[in-house]
Amino acid sequence: MGKHKKQYSAEFKQDAVNYYHSSGKSLEKVAEDLKVSKSALSKWAASAKTNDGTVIHRGSGNYGSDTEKEIARLKKELKDSRDALDILKKAISILNN
Repeated sequence: MGKHKKQYSAEFKQDAVNYYHSSGKSLEKVAEDLKVSKSALSKWAASAKTNDGTVIHRGSGNYGSDTEKEIARLKKELKDSRDALDILKKAISILNN
């Protein structure tokens, strides 16, 4: 079984970074206190540092623009069409034999 990646809300990430900066504790100790990985907290803190103190959060299925969303939809549609075509080709090959 693969690991399930835990997802945190934007509010939790922001609060975690604010706590890290205001507590005076080490990154490791804050991560341990909040029960998050050290690398996740480090990424959130780096994101906040480069974005005027705000943690950038892009949840599952969120896109930066309508164009990106449309591109993702079209890629999925193309993949589904190719998969259906492959199945039809295999069916025809089986029926012809």
